[in-house]
Amino acid sequence: MNRLLTRCPICGGEITVTRLHCGDCDTTFEGRFSGGPFSQLSQDQLDYVELFVRCEGKLKYMAEILKVSYPTVRSRLLEVIRAMGYEPGANDEPVAGLSNIDRKRILENLDKGEITLEKAMALLQES
Repeated sequence: MNRLLTRCPICGGEITVTRLHCGDCDTTFEGRFSGGPFSQLSQDQLDYVELFVRCEGKLKYMAEILKVSYPTVRSRLLEVIRAMGYEPGANDEPVAGLSNIDRKRILENLDKGEITLEKAMALLQES
């Protein structure tokens, strides 16, 4: 089975999953589905996270495997944390509540008339 694309191979924009299908019971779900914070990561960053898990979070061991310095491994980890919408050292709260992608989606829904101005304002102010 192919990996789920998170970025458009043509323009680099975020891919929105709009349909899910279960091969066992032949049920199909349609809508807009979020990939969560991991969908914000590049393939290289996802590979890094996989290695992080395999190494049980031991950066020194990762540095040995990757044949790079400990500061390089740490720097890459900080890049992944930021790409997921968090600020290193902060108390695990999203940087600004909604991601730029979520804000854009709300404004697109407003533009299409799918939500009211009041609903859009409420969603944007929740962040």
